[in-house]
This record gives sequence, C-alpha cells and structure tokens, in this order.
Amino acid sequence: MIPIRLRDQRGFNLIELMIVIAIIGLLIGVGSIAWGAMIRSGNEAAAAQTLDRIRTYQAQYASRNRGNFGTFDDLVRVSGLDEGFSGERPVVNGYVYALTIEEASDSRPAFYSVTADPQVAEGITATGTRHFYTDSAIGTIKATDENRPATQDDPSI
Repeated sequence: MIPIRLRDQRGFNLIELMIVIAIIGLLIGVGSIAWGAMIRSGNEAAAAQTLDRIRTYQAQYASRNRGNFGTFDDLVRVSGLDEGFSGERPVVNGYVYALTIEEASDSRPAFYSVTADPQVAEGITATGTRHFYTDSAIGTIKATDENRPATQDDPSI
C-alpha cells in the first residue's frame, strides 16, 4: 500500500512558533521597563505635589496656631492631609517623608523642613530617583537627581 500524502496541511512549524514566542517575550520585556519608568515618574510627580500641599497646610496651621507648625499627625487631624501621612516617617506612593519642626525662640521664628526620599532609589525596583526638599523659609521645592537627600542648596523645580 502506498502512503497517502496530505498536501493541504496548514499550521505552524516549530521554528515559526519559537519566533513568535521570542517576539512576545521581547515585547513583554520592553513593556515592563517602560511600565517601571512610568510608575517612577508618577511617584515623583505625586511627591512634588504632596510637598506643595504640605507647605499650604503648614501655612494654614501656623496662621491658626500663633506661628507654630504642625506634625504630620496634626496636619492629618486639622488640615485634611491624607491619613497615610500619620506617624513620624510615613511612606506614601513609594516615597518616605520626614518632617522636622523647630519651635520659635527669642531670636528665631518657628521653622519646619520636609524631605521626600524614594523608598528604593536605585535598580529595577526603584520607586523614584529624585529627592525633594522644602522648608518654611523658602517658597519653592528643591530637588536633586543624586542619590542623597535634597537640601535647600539644590535647584528648584
């Protein structure tokens, strides 16, 4: 008996399937890198906006409390700061916030400073690369791309 050949076989061979899988893997790899960059960028924008809101809340708090500034807990309770900022060093949207308050003295008015530093500053899992700073003596937010906390000497954003 002569074997019958099927001439109309359609489909993919193994090489074609491997090429398709490699292309899909490449697209996923590029997409995940872009996704991480987008998340970092969003975290950085949120941190800068949050520092701006904290400046506003501190000014409102000081106007009601004889020039004294409030802690994160005070701002959450009185000014409407998000409850995620409760505590001494809250972590919100991948950033660690720190607030320092100095009471007024005879020679100096009350003072506060706020820093926002990425929870993870380097590598694939970085939550941000920029560090932010503001205080009661300046009218802007300072930032640095260096892997260190920002200071009042850094450029404004």
